[in-house]
Amino acid sequence: MTCMRHTLLGLLVAAAVAGPAVAAEKKVIRPPEFPATWPFSPGLLVDGTLYVSGQTGIDLKTLKVPEDFDAEVKQCLENVGLVLRAAGMGYQDVFSVQIFLTDMEAFKQMNAVYRTFFKEPLPTRTTAGAARLAGKARIEITVMARR
Repeated sequence: MTCMRHTLLGLLVAAAVAGPAVAAEKKVIRPPEFPATWPFSPGLLVDGTLYVSGQTGIDLKTLKVPEDFDAEVKQCLENVGLVLRAAGMGYQDVFSVQIFLTDMEAFKQMNAVYRTFFKEPLPTRTTAGAARLAGKARIEITVMARR
């Protein structure tokens, strides 16, 4: 019983010395081009790391997805870029990319456009097939960045 009391006392002292947990600093990044009514933050800056919500190739003015796949990929990456710039960052600050494609046959075509945005050293990347994405999107990209 004495050993248990000492252990419990030790845990209580350690918790008191450590103090309360410090909450992460979070800042919403919402470029003016993004509709304020969308139920998510386009980006969230947390302790210096930017988390960009999945972006599709939707044209933010017309709210339509381009018919041409290359144009859709380009618009998707430009939407990512808007969030990066609003956080004071650029594509060179991206360290991780996740891409979802509804047609994995379009992988090479997507890569050709992707390479015009990202230079060496390339960020880490995951590309996965998805049965369906929001709206009529054929691609969705999310990134993490840090200066």
